[in-house]
Amino acid sequence: MDLTAEAEYAAYVESRWQTLVRAAVFLGASPHDAEDIAQTTLVRCYAGWEKVAGADNRDAYVYRMLLNCLRDTRRQSWWRRRADLPVADSPVADRTEAVATADAVHRALDGLTKPNRDVVVLRYFVQLSEAQTAAALGISPGTVKSRLSRSLARLAADRHLLDLTGDVS
Repeated sequence: MDLTAEAEYAAYVESRWQTLVRAAVFLGASPHDAEDIAQTTLVRCYAGWEKVAGADNRDAYVYRMLLNCLRDTRRQSWWRRRADLPVADSPVADRTEAVATADAVHRALDGLTKPNRDVVVLRYFVQLSEAQTAAALGISPGTVKSRLSRSLARLAADRHLLDLTGDVS
């Protein structure tokens, strides 16, 4: 890889790291595993940077790679979902409300099917366009729209999210 491509890759990594990790978390990985998955995705990007850089839709291509890394990781026999334990030496702050909100969002997303969850995460949390989401998932833009419609209706009625708004009627 030449110096220009190396600099372009480094800038891409710096601008996308947080979003890749966040997307992996919302796709069901623990925060620790999400970092590993994002890192693996970016290593694969580095190895094939010419192909990634030449893609018509670079973000969709990379998020497709992220989904593939997540699937590869889940196929491993050692994959176990782990509860995140608080670090004893970290300063204690009252983040109860933030934790409750994150928990409610995760529980609501868990109520969606895997294909619908993928669409919601890529479209709203990663903020890909409909076309980018479709390209990342290998589906048509119409399928993205219909999955979003069904998913949003389900999320709007989800009791975990209703508990946050106080609207439990």
